[in-house]
Amino acid sequence: MADMRKKSNNSNYQRLVIKLGTNLITGGKDSLARRMMSGLVDQVAQLNQRGLQTIVVSSGAVAAGKHRLGIRKKRRDTPFRQMLAAVGQGPLMQAYDDLFSAHNIIVAQTLLTKPDFLSRVGYLNARNTLLALLDLGVVPIVNENDVVFIEELRGTTFGDNDNLSAMVANLVDADLLIILSDVEGLYSSNPAQNSKAKLIPRVEKINESIEKLATGTCGEKGTGGMATKIEAAKFATTSGASVVIAHGQEPDVLLRLIDGEAIGTFFPASTSKLESRKRWMLSQPAKGKIIVDPGAKTALQKQNRSLLPAGIVKLKSRFNRGDIVHIEDIQGNCFATGITGYSSVDINKIKNHRSERITEILGYCYGDEVIHRDNLVSL
Repeated sequence: MADMRKKSNNSNYQRLVIKLGTNLITGGKDSLARRMMSGLVDQVAQLNQRGLQTIVVSSGAVAAGKHRLGIRKKRRDTPFRQMLAAVGQGPLMQAYDDLFSAHNIIVAQTLLTKPDFLSRVGYLNARNTLLALLDLGVVPIVNENDVVFIEELRGTTFGDNDNLSAMVANLVDADLLIILSDVEGLYSSNPAQNSKAKLIPRVEKINESIEKLATGTCGEKGTGGMATKIEAAKFATTSGASVVIAHGQEPDVLLRLIDGEAIGTFFPASTSKLESRKRWMLSQPAKGKIIVDPGAKTALQKQNRSLLPAGIVKLKSRFNRGDIVHIEDIQGNCFATGITGYSSVDINKIKNHRSERITEILGYCYGDEVIHRDNLVSL
């Protein structure tokens, strides 16, 4: 079982997303570099012992599949690479499972696609699953579902798992996204072409001039270059997470970064997570209203609690699970908005009942909360 006994966390960060590139975990070869992976896993385990929650977004399935099949020839066609990813997912997860098990940590394979983030229900399901895993001390190992979603494998424009890691950071309200690969960070010019190129330690704002600096610096094993890393950093920082791009072979890189050491290129968050999430929720049209009793209003406003079915008085309008809804008191004052975990049809059946009766009444359960506190913003 995962070890739930954790030391106190003195870091400014609580929830991390760590992206590991193909060139890093293969050591630039055609197979997984277990020694390299072991060193990174050891660091993640130490972070978990400090009380930090970590999600690993890992590349490497295609390379692992190629090694397992003993294929050396280079082919870029999509069906071939999808086949390699299908074969390689097992060895990749087995490697992580073995390495984390040595630290008494359980891992969970999590395959995501872009539509999972675009669908409200998919977004809600993915978010709730990842947060539940983190609460149990499990380390999710996230990857693109290459077998069914081909955009990531068509070429170099999608960005490998760089953009996926930024989307995951946004999904779980991460404090810090760490993108590790075989490059030290963002340089003033391409270091492969200019020996006088200097590492840029900090970028306050990602503008057009910064984007122009992001020339391709990736090796042939990966599909994401510096341009995609900057694109991912831009998305993550505007979502409320800070970002670091650094070389994964730097000794104890994760531990030193969390301890505040300047390594690689740091991009501070350009907005708070609350403001980012609030802005997103308020930009979405509300599909309905939930009227709650005074006790529920107090729990939501003053105690930062979730909305439970027992506190719901009535509903206005029909809506689906995953929709944005307003929350009003019995006087008609709107004081919060959130993403509902149940449809209006379901809520009408379970309102005024305790959460433990949800399964009995509906025959299924999406959780004790109609709206989880993480999916709710007070107005």
